[in-house]
This record gives sequence, C-alpha cells and structure tokens, in this order.
Amino acid sequence: MEHIERLSNNPPAAKSKNSEKEKGHKKSSEISKQKWAILSISSIPLVMTLGNSMLIPVLPALEEELGVTSFQSSLVITVYSIIAILLIPVAGYLSDHIGRKKVIIPSLIIAAAGGLISGWAAWKLESAYWIILAGRALQGVGAAGAFPIVLPLVGDMFKKEDDVSTCLGLIETSNTFGKVLSPIFGAFLAGFVWFLPFLAFPVFCAISVIMLVFLVKSPKKKEKPIPFKDFIVNVKKTFTENGRWLYAIFFIGGILMLVLFGILFYLSEIFEKEYEIKDIKKGFFLALPLGALCLSSFISGKLIKKNKILMKWLTFSGILAAALSIAALWFSIKLWYMLSMFLIAGVGIGISLPSLDALITDGVEKKERGTITSIYSSMRFIGVAAGPPIIALLMKYSTHWIFILLSGLSILAAIATLLAVKPPPKEEAS
Repeated sequence: MEHIERLSNNPPAAKSKNSEKEKGHKKSSEISKQKWAILSISSIPLVMTLGNSMLIPVLPALEEELGVTSFQSSLVITVYSIIAILLIPVAGYLSDHIGRKKVIIPSLIIAAAGGLISGWAAWKLESAYWIILAGRALQGVGAAGAFPIVLPLVGDMFKKEDDVSTCLGLIETSNTFGKVLSPIFGAFLAGFVWFLPFLAFPVFCAISVIMLVFLVKSPKKKEKPIPFKDFIVNVKKTFTENGRWLYAIFFIGGILMLVLFGILFYLSEIFEKEYEIKDIKKGFFLALPLGALCLSSFISGKLIKKNKILMKWLTFSGILAAALSIAALWFSIKLWYMLSMFLIAGVGIGISLPSLDALITDGVEKKERGTITSIYSSMRFIGVAAGPPIIALLMKYSTHWIFILLSGLSILAAIATLLAVKPPPKEEAS
C-alpha cells in the first residue's frame, strides 16, 4: 500500500508558523465552502439506502399479501443488488470519462422509475410479484450509477487526504443513518398501506436530483479521458501492483454487508414471527443496532484522518468485535441479550466502513478511481444480495448455523485485514 502515501501533500518542514496557520485555515475553509455540496452528495447514499433497507420490515407483510415464501420475499432485496453488481463497473468507467454528475443524475431518475413500477404493480395488480421484481431490477440499474460514484466524486472534490477522509466519514454516516431511518420509516409507511414504501422512494430521488443540480459543481477535468485500451492497461497495472490489499478490501467490504443485511433480515423475521413485534415498534427495534452502527461510523470517520495504520487497526478491531458478539449468540437468543450482541456487531461494522472507504479512495489514481471504487461497491452489493436469501434458507434449519456462518465470515474478514492490509510502518511526518 506504499502508493497510497504518494497522494499525501505534506508541507516542507521549513515553513513559517504564519504559513502553517494559513494552510490550516484554507484546509478548514475548504470543507466549509463545500458544505452544501457535501450535504447534497450525502443525500445519495441516504436515498439509496432508504430505497433498499426500507423494505426489510415490509417483507413479512409482502409475503402475506402476495402469498410468497420468505425466500421469495428476500429476492426483492437481492434482485436490486444483483443488477447493481453487474452494472456498477460500467457506471464507474463512464463516470471516469464523461463526469460523475452526468452518471449520477440519470441514475437517480431511473431508480425513481423502478420504484414507481413496483408501487403501481403492488397497488393495481393481483399477481404483482414478478412486476415488483422487475421494478426492483430497474431500481438496481439506477443504484449502480448513484452511490458507487459518490466515493470517487468526493475524492475529486478535495485535494487534502484529511478532507477526503472526513467527507467519506460523513458519507458513510449518511449511508448508515439511512439504515437507521429505514426500518422506522418503512414500518411507518407500511402501517398505512403495505406497498407505500415503494411509492415514497421516487419522491426521495427527486429531492436528491434537485440538490445535485443546484448545489454540486463537479471539478473541471484538466485532462482528456485516456483511450479505452490505455485505461484497461492502467487498471491491470493497478491490480498487478496493489492487488493484494485491493482484493482484501473488496472481500472485507462484501462480508460486512452480508453480515449486516443477514442480521437485519433475521431480526425482521424473528421479531414478527417469534416475538410478535410489528409495525413501528419493529422499526425502532431494528434501528437499535443500526443506530450504533451510524454513531460509530461517524466517530471513526472523524478519527482516522489520513492515518492508514489507524485505519487498519480500527477495521480489524471492529470486525473482530462483530465476530465475537455474533458468536456469543450461541449461548442465548433471548430478546434483549440478542439485541445487545447485535448492537455490538453494529458498532464493529460502523467502525470499519469509513476506514475501508478512505483506504480505497486515497489509494488509487484519479484516472482509475471511479472504476476501482465501483468494483469495491459491487462487492458490497454482493454482500447485500447474498445476506437475506442465505439467512432465509438457514432459518429452515437451526438458528445456530446462522450465528456460526456470520461470525465465521467475520473472522475471515478480520484475518484478511490483519494479513493483507499493510500500510507503511510509519506515516510520513506532516
């Protein structure tokens, strides 16, 4: 990961104190100048998360209304992610060549159309399941060009690594805050009509599009896009030189999303079917581990700055805490004990995510940043897609297998962090 350090712009040691103060002022003012742009960009992961996670508390009602199984209802989450997985690298490549906003805004409009189709089918058709899936697939097309492009856009907007890390922490916090709001808001809307969350999503997309159009100015491209053949050569070179840590971060990101969405699906099913916790109450219960994830993600994003050694150890510690807390569920699945353990798991995942975002965004050249970060986002979507159906299948057998699988995968991710993510032994002096 030595190449990451090339991106640092450390001031010469001989600078005067006044010069240092001016630099510090410029650095802080850069974030404040862009505060409305950051807020607008943060709305994208918030909206995309609402569009997916908001449906988790609705799945049991969907099963009842449409007469489908738990596995079939889990596909409403999975099909969205599978389509996104396939198209994210394409969106990343396009964003490197035609501009980030030119990809993000049409993608949000496509995602909104998918929500309208799913909501209309649930409202008007008797056999709506397959049309709902088709609408969700279209939402996945839109999702491919929305949140994954946010990471390279932030990397383009700021020159300082500290600023990039801080903003990525805010973006990840927005993403996790969306996960906190999702079960509460989804359960609230479904309390009126079970399919209302589908129809609410286009409204959120429209708000995000308006904010992006008026409040975000993409950095002007100073260089012409490189030819496709040269681009492929550069991407291959990036993977040849840095493949070990890149593959590790791809794997870790995917595992964390699988664990998180596996937990959410399990809790949604168990609350309703075992404890008869429904509607808004279920939304608040689901929000507890997600709230812990959101808060820890925000704090972690503030702490890491450009300290890549700290990023590694925060990621390792967070994943290990998640693994141990899930493994502890072997001993008991009483309601409050289970919630406590999943709350610790949420903290662990929240600590890890901003560090992974910062490592991969700061660690690649701008010319390939959109493509490399999009592959990382694809791996995260694979985790989102895999979690619910895997848990749905395991719930037919023993719940202990769920905890063994989730904790075992978390341990593998912790080992990958320990062995493959290797920042230089000492950061350059600032």
